[in-house]
Amino acid sequence: MNGGRAVAVLFAFAAGAAAQRVANVTELRAAIAAAQPGTVVEVAPGDYDGWSASDVHGAKGSPIVVRAADMKAPPVFRGGVQLSDVGHLELHGLVFAGAIGNGLNIDDGGTFATPSHHLVLRDLAVRDVGGKGNHDGIKLSGVDDFRLENCTVERWGRGGSAVDMVGCHRGIVLDCTFRDREQDPAATGVQMKGGTRDVTVRACRFEHAGQRAVNLGGSTGLAYFRPKAEGFEAKDLVVEGCTFVGSLAPVAFVGCDGAIVRHNTFFRPGKWVLRILQETREPGFVPCRNGAFTDNLVVVHGLDASANVGPDTAPATFTFARNWWFRDDGPQREPQLPARERDAAGGRDPKFADAANGDLRLRADSPAKQHGAPSLPADRR
Repeated sequence: MNGGRAVAVLFAFAAGAAAQRVANVTELRAAIAAAQPGTVVEVAPGDYDGWSASDVHGAKGSPIVVRAADMKAPPVFRGGVQLSDVGHLELHGLVFAGAIGNGLNIDDGGTFATPSHHLVLRDLAVRDVGGKGNHDGIKLSGVDDFRLENCTVERWGRGGSAVDMVGCHRGIVLDCTFRDREQDPAATGVQMKGGTRDVTVRACRFEHAGQRAVNLGGSTGLAYFRPKAEGFEAKDLVVEGCTFVGSLAPVAFVGCDGAIVRHNTFFRPGKWVLRILQETREPGFVPCRNGAFTDNLVVVHGLDASANVGPDTAPATFTFARNWWFRDDGPQREPQLPARERDAAGGRDPKFADAANGDLRLRADSPAKQHGAPSLPADRR
C-alpha cells in the first residue's frame, strides 16, 4: 500500500474510532466536558432534556463535533440548550423542540472581549419553541466566525426571532428555511443587531417568517452591544439569493450602516416590500443609511406602497437598481420608493413554475431570468 495512503487510512480509522456514542444527557455532559480538539460525540436517537455547557474549545482544523449518530433518526432535545464561551465547535443533525424559552442559545458567557468563535451549525431543526415573549429559535450573542447551513427553524416565540444575532461578526446563514405562520406572526425571522457586522444571508427560504422576515439592525440597549457600541446597530450585511413568501415587510433596514439586498425573490408581502427605520437614537448613532436594493424580483398583490420610511433616516443614500416589479391583481403601478431607481424592469408576469403551490422557480420562458433568487451568480451560491 502507498505510504501516504496508509497514513490517511489510519488517520481516518483513528478519527472514526475516537467517536464517542452517548444515549442520555448525563453521558452527553460528561463527553463534552472531557472533549479535546478532534473529539466527535455521537448522540443516539431518542428524546433528551435540555442541557448546558461552557468553556468547550476545539482547535483550528480539529473542531469538537456533536452530531446525530443516525441522521435519519436524529436526537430531539425537548428543553433549551445553552453553550457559553465555546470555540471551534460544530453541531450536526440535532433537533431542538418544545423549549419554553430559546431553542438553542450560544453566547460569550458575558465576557464581551472573548466571543464564542468558529462555530458550524449544520442540518439542525428547531421547532415550536417559546411562547408569547422574546424567545428565539437560535440565539447568538457575541459569536464570531460562524456558519449556519441547511438548518430549519419553524414557529418560535411571538416576540422573538428565528435567528437572533447580537454583536456577531463574520458569519454566513446558508441554505436555511425559516417558516412561521401567516396569522399572529412572530416579530422577526433573521435579525442582526447590537453591533453585528459582516454577515451574509444567502440562498435561504422565508415563509411568513415573522412580521419582518429579515431585520437588518434593530433596537439594542447600549449595555448589550458587542464588543461596544460604534454608532450603528449593524453594518456591512448582505442578503442574496433568498426567497420570501409573505411577511408584513420581508426586509427592514433598521439603524443599519450599509446593507445590500440583491438577487432575491419577494412574493406577495403583506404590507410593504421594505422598510427603512431608525429605532436606536442614542448620541453618536448614524441614521439608517447606505442600503442597496438591486436585481430583485418583486410580485405584489393589493399593495400601493412599496416602501415605508420612518423619521431620522437617510433614505436618499439608498440605491435602487434593476429590480423587476409585477402586480398580479390589477393594473401595473410604478413602485413608490424613497430614491429614484435605475433601470427598473417588470410590468409582466415573471412566470413562476407553480406559485400557487409555493414553487417560485422561473419557467424556461420567463422574461425575468436576470432578476430574483435564480439570478444570483453561480460563484456566490
